[in-house]
Amino acid sequence: MPAEEVAQPNPPADPSHIPESILDLRVQLNICDALTDEERVCIQKFRNAADYIAAAMIFLKGNTLIERRLVPEDIKNRLLGHWGTCPGLVLVYAHLNRLIRKTDCDALYVVGPGHGAPGILACLWLENSLSAYMPEYSQDKAGLTKLISGFSVPGGFPSHINAQTPGSIHEGGELGYALDVSFGAVMDHPDLVVACVVGDGEAETGPTATAWHGYKYIDPAESGAVLPIVHANGFKISERTIYGTMDDKELTALFTGYGYLVRFVEDLDNIDLDLAASMEWALNEIRNIQKAARSGKPIVKPRWPVLILRTPKGWGGPKCIHGKFIEGSFRSHQVPLPKCKEDPEELSALQGWLSSYHPEQLFDKDGVPIPEILSIVPKTRNKKLGQRKEANANYRCLDVPDWTKMGVSRDSQHSSMKVVGEFLHDVIERNPTTFRMFCPDELESNKLDAVLRDSGRNFQWDVASRAKGGRIIELLSEHTCQGMLQGYTLTGRTGLFPSYEAFLGIVHTMMVQYSKFVKMANETSWRHGFGSLNYVETSTWARQEHNGFSHQNPSFIGAILNLKPALARVYLPPDANCFLSTMAHCLRAKNYINLMVGSKQPTPVWLSPEEADLLSYSSGLQHCIAGASVWKFASVDGGVDPDVVLVGIGVEVTFEVIAAAALLHKHIPELRVRVVNVTDLMILGAHGTHPHALSDLDFKSLFTEDRPVHFNYHGYAIELKGWLFGRPNLHRVSIEGYREEGTTTSPFDMMLANHTSRYHLAASAVRSAGVHNARVQVRSHELATLFMHMASDDKKYIYKHGKDPEDTFDTPTFV
Repeated sequence: MPAEEVAQPNPPADPSHIPESILDLRVQLNICDALTDEERVCIQKFRNAADYIAAAMIFLKGNTLIERRLVPEDIKNRLLGHWGTCPGLVLVYAHLNRLIRKTDCDALYVVGPGHGAPGILACLWLENSLSAYMPEYSQDKAGLTKLISGFSVPGGFPSHINAQTPGSIHEGGELGYALDVSFGAVMDHPDLVVACVVGDGEAETGPTATAWHGYKYIDPAESGAVLPIVHANGFKISERTIYGTMDDKELTALFTGYGYLVRFVEDLDNIDLDLAASMEWALNEIRNIQKAARSGKPIVKPRWPVLILRTPKGWGGPKCIHGKFIEGSFRSHQVPLPKCKEDPEELSALQGWLSSYHPEQLFDKDGVPIPEILSIVPKTRNKKLGQRKEANANYRCLDVPDWTKMGVSRDSQHSSMKVVGEFLHDVIERNPTTFRMFCPDELESNKLDAVLRDSGRNFQWDVASRAKGGRIIELLSEHTCQGMLQGYTLTGRTGLFPSYEAFLGIVHTMMVQYSKFVKMANETSWRHGFGSLNYVETSTWARQEHNGFSHQNPSFIGAILNLKPALARVYLPPDANCFLSTMAHCLRAKNYINLMVGSKQPTPVWLSPEEADLLSYSSGLQHCIAGASVWKFASVDGGVDPDVVLVGIGVEVTFEVIAAAALLHKHIPELRVRVVNVTDLMILGAHGTHPHALSDLDFKSLFTEDRPVHFNYHGYAIELKGWLFGRPNLHRVSIEGYREEGTTTSPFDMMLANHTSRYHLAASAVRSAGVHNARVQVRSHELATLFMHMASDDKKYIYKHGKDPEDTFDTPTFV
C-alpha cells in the first residue's frame, strides 16, 4: 500500500502508544467540568418535565397535572404506549438541545426506538415545536392537557413516531432502519449532524448490522455526519438484548472493528456530566475529521465517534410491583402498571411515580414550563429539533434534461438501460448535490455504467473512489441502499434505486413503511412534499435465464399495487424511448413510489421519441401520457373493428404479442387483430380505484366492449386479475404471466415455459376469435394445433442446440 494510503485514525496524543488491552481503546474523558451547576439543574428539570409528560401520556385522560389524588376515572380506558425507552430518549434530547445552544450546530434527531413517541412528543411540546404546526397543542395547560389526554386515542397522536411528529424523518414502527436513514440524510448536507439513537433491540436486526458500515460511504468534505448513540438498556419486549449481555470489552472490540471510536456513557450518578462531555467530545471529533477533509488533507479511514449509553430500562419508573421488578426489566418496556385503573396498589404506585417528578415545580399555574426548562431550548426556530427545514419542508426539484434529445430511432434495437444510463449521466451532471443513485452492486451488470463515466462511486474506503465526489452508493445490502435512499429523499433530495428484479422484494416492508410515512405526511399541513422514491427493476425473469430460477421473481410489482393508490405507480415501458420518457417524468414527480420495469438487453424500438413523449401533445400518439395505446402498425386495419385484442405489458412479453400478431397475419389474415400496449399499469384498475384508472368509456375504447382480450403480462397473472376486478365483461379476458416456471435455459424457452410465447398467444387468439368471426372459427382448431406444434418444435430445438432458433428475436414484419 502506498505510504499516503496508510490508514490514519484520528491521531492520539502519543501516536507511539500501543494499547495494552482492548479496553484501552475506549475513550476516557474528564467529565467534572462538562456542565456548570446551573446547566446541570436546568437539564435535570427539562428531563423531569419531559419524563413526567411522557408517563402521563400513557396513563391519564384527566387530572393531567395531578392537582389532586388520582382516581380510576382519571385513567384512560385503554393503556397504550412504550415507557421503557422514553427516559433515555429524553436524556439525549435534552443534551442535544444544550449542545445546539452552546455550539450553534445544525442537528437532526433520528429515533430508532420509534415506539418511544411519548418521550419525543413531550420534548417537542417543551420546545414549543408542536404548537408551531398545530396551535391546539399550545404551551400552556390547555395544550398540555390535550397532548396528554389525546395520546394513543382516536384522533390523537399514535403510539409510534410517524410523519405527524415534527422533525421526524423515520417511520418508527419497524425496527432496523434508523441508522441507514441517518446516513442518507447527511449526504450533501455538509453542516448537518444527525444524532441517531439505536436501541439495543433494534441493533439485533440485519439492516442495522450492515448499517454500521454506512460512514464508509460518507465523504466528510461534502457531507455531514452521523453520531450513533447505542441505547443499551438491556431488554426487549420480554427478553434480554444481545447488546445487553455484552460487557464493555466485547462492545469495544465490536465497534472498534467496525472502525469507530468508542465512548461509554454509563455513570448513572453523574449521567448529565457524562453525556455532556461525551457529546462535546464527539462533535469535536466530527469537526476535526471534516476540517481535515475540507482543507485538502483528509484523514484516511477516519474513526468516527459512537456513544454507548447504558441506562436502566424504564429509568425513573416504578421499581417493583406485586413482588416483581419493573425498572431495569422487560416489564417496563410498554405499560409498567397495566391494571392501575382497577387495581388500587397499581394506582397508588402510579400516584407515587408521577408525583416523584414534582410537576408543581416544573409548570406554573397556567401550565407553562418554568424558565429554567426553556433555557436549554435553542432560541431560533430552525435550530429546534422539531422545526428543522431538512425534515419538514426542504424539497429541491431536479433539473431534468430534455430526454427527447437522447431518443433513439424507431425500428432500431437498443438496450433501454444503456440509453437511460446516458440520460442519468446528464441528470447527475446537472444536479451535483441533489441526486444520488443507490444500488446493490449491479450498475455494470444492468448496463447503467454510463453514470460512472464522470462521477463514480462514493466508497470512501476504496482508494479508487474516495474524495472524488461520486454520486453512486453501491453496496450489496439492499436494506442499506433503501434506508439511505429514504433518508436522502425525506430531507429534500431525489434518488434512484436500480436493482435486479428478483431481489427488490428484500426491501418490501421497508418500502411499505416509507409509503405509510408519506401517506401521513401528505395529511399534515407543514410537510410540503418529497421527491418520489424511484425504483428501476431490470435483469428481469424474462432475461435471467442464464442465472436460473433463483433470479426469476417479479413479485415487487404486486407489493407496489397493494399500496395506497394515491402513492403507487407502476410503469412497464416497452422500449428505450418510452423508458426515457418515463424516467424523466418519475424524477420530476413528488410523493410517489415509482416502479419502472425494463430490460437491459437490446430490444426493438417500437415508437419514435415523438410518439413516446410523455409531455408532448403534438404527435399523433403520446403513448406514455396516455398510459396505453393501440399500436396500429401491428394491428389489422389500424385496429378498427377487431375480432380479438392482444395486449402486451412489459418489454419481452410485448415482443411476443407483436410476434403473435405477425404470425396470425401470416397464417390467417382474415382474423382482425388489435394490438394494445400498456405502459402505465395503473390505468387498468376499475374506474375510481386509482387516480390514473381509465373511465369505463376509455377502457372500452381500447379493449372494446365485447371482444376477447388476451393480456400478456410481465408479472403474476393473479395480480392483474385483481387489478382488473370491477371492469365490465371480464369473462372475455384471459391473462398469461409469470408462472414460477424457469431454470437456466434460453430466453425464448422462458416464454414457452410460462405460456407467454407468441405461439400460446396466437393459439388463444384463434380459439376465442371464432365467436365473432365465422371464417376464423372453421380453422381455429387446426391453427391452434399448428401453433402449439411450432412451440413444441422450438422447444426441441432449444434443448438439442442449447440456444434459441436463429430468427427468434428478429423484429416481426407484417408484409
